[in-house]
Amino acid sequence: MVFSGKQHGWEKTKDYTLQILTGRWFMMFSSFMIMSVSGASYMFGLYSREMKSVLGYDQSTLTLLSFYKDLGSCIGILSGLLNEITPPWVVLTIGGVLNFFGYFMIWLAVTRKISKPQIWNMCLYTFIGANSHCSTNTGVVVTSVRNFPGSRGIVIGLLSGYLGLSGAIITQLYYAFYGNDSKSLILLMAWLPTVVTFVFTPVIKHHMRVEQPNDSKAFYNFLYMTLILAGYLMIMIIVQKCFNFTKSEYYVTSILMLLLLILPLFVVIVEEQRIWKNKKEHINGEDSSPKPLNIITNMPQTRHARRESTQNEKQVSAFWGNILFPPSRGEDHTIFQAILSLDMMTLFVSTICGLGGTLTVVNNLSQIGLSLGYPSHSITTFVSLMAIWIYLGKVAQGVISEFIITKLKLPRPLILTSILTVSCFGHLLIAFNIPNGLYVASIIIGFCFGANLPVLFSIISELFGLKYYSTLYNVGLIASPIGSYLLSVRVAGHLYDKEAIKQMAALGLMRKPGEELNCNGSQCYKLAFIIITVVSLFGALVSLTLVIRTREFYKGDIYKKFKEEANTVENELVVTQNKVGPVSNDG
Repeated sequence: MVFSGKQHGWEKTKDYTLQILTGRWFMMFSSFMIMSVSGASYMFGLYSREMKSVLGYDQSTLTLLSFYKDLGSCIGILSGLLNEITPPWVVLTIGGVLNFFGYFMIWLAVTRKISKPQIWNMCLYTFIGANSHCSTNTGVVVTSVRNFPGSRGIVIGLLSGYLGLSGAIITQLYYAFYGNDSKSLILLMAWLPTVVTFVFTPVIKHHMRVEQPNDSKAFYNFLYMTLILAGYLMIMIIVQKCFNFTKSEYYVTSILMLLLLILPLFVVIVEEQRIWKNKKEHINGEDSSPKPLNIITNMPQTRHARRESTQNEKQVSAFWGNILFPPSRGEDHTIFQAILSLDMMTLFVSTICGLGGTLTVVNNLSQIGLSLGYPSHSITTFVSLMAIWIYLGKVAQGVISEFIITKLKLPRPLILTSILTVSCFGHLLIAFNIPNGLYVASIIIGFCFGANLPVLFSIISELFGLKYYSTLYNVGLIASPIGSYLLSVRVAGHLYDKEAIKQMAALGLMRKPGEELNCNGSQCYKLAFIIITVVSLFGALVSLTLVIRTREFYKGDIYKKFKEEANTVENELVVTQNKVGPVSNDG
């Protein structure tokens, strides 16, 4: 794009608009939009009640379905490997298709539009629907981290935060579209994420890594706007609990929510305006010192790019080699070097312990509330409030962990240890059925669950590099379904059904085939959550060993490598521009 005094106003407008739509900041905004509707798996506690009552499942079967939901949402190795060799739109498209198929089939089963499926069919549909999120999350999160490596903590926190808010966002739209028909919620989860993904997929792409001085300021502006959105959603949840809203009133609240949702677009426009102005000043010679350029397209391959290409070839040839001799922490590991390292194994065990316990609460929140005597409307409130606190956990860990590693020079795994320790208080509130304790427990567990995975993803990117981050990102996720199966299915679900059968026997009743199995009272989950508390404390101790192992690594500047690369690319871009003339900027 060449600037000229003869350029017409409409041409400038067209070029500026093109710069915005193809820039990395609009790519970031598009990532927020995709993630804001990609948290259907967090809403299992709402639609699982329909599956249990309509299909006549007991709690063990329901927890088995929740396990396959967790398994699907975390088995993303194929998505990661595919994203290593294809552009992001490929995995995003696959994610959209899988999302629609999985949840649409569940909707057909729950509404009895098809004959009652076998349990294995429902497990498969649940797995496919949840597995779609691996593709969308991989395409969005990995691309964003590679575009902003020096701000990865807050980038992952913001993206995960929108994912956490998605439960509350979808719930608001569900009330506006369908009223209080929980079966239709499943239909909404089928078509809405697919449509949003297809709309924004074309702009999710890799840009050259050239950091700008005020990148972090822009991300904090994004953060402030998401906090406003989260505050609004929390107020709406409380108000809607106190008053009965009509469908038209839900229309109004949903429109206001959508306006807040697109508010970050103003940050995008401001950043692109700054880039446009700097570029114009540089080309017109108004500024003697060239300003950093973000992204330049259609340019000859730089020495940096050629060097990176050579490193790629060497890295591929070393995919299987040197497994027992990994590089230093922070350098690019091969997949097997990372998987077989003691650091990854420590992360894996502590994540199994932490996510296993918090997922048990997230997946069984409705059943926990009913067994403890809470009214159904309060349980819906629990799920929505938990979505808000999942969001706060995700964004708070990004800000806090970036502060402790850049200012205090403390290891990021210390945040993981703190999360596991704090979650124990929430588990104990449920175990001993403290009056109104489920309100507090849902806040604590939601916050800890939300903070857990973003911390894990940040640690993996820092310890093992970004070369194979698409795959290693999904390797870390495997710990989640393992923990869910061990603690949610084998512990909580088994002990719940055992207590329910005991209660029926005491009343002289016998369960009929296909009849829903329910348990009432604090004994339903007491032993299960005492066990989960012990396991979480064990996970905290395991993660503490990683804190000790990595303390020297985090004392240094872990972003130094990316700052040097950014300076090198910036200098080469300036040299290239001086040789070939003005070239287009892809913000």
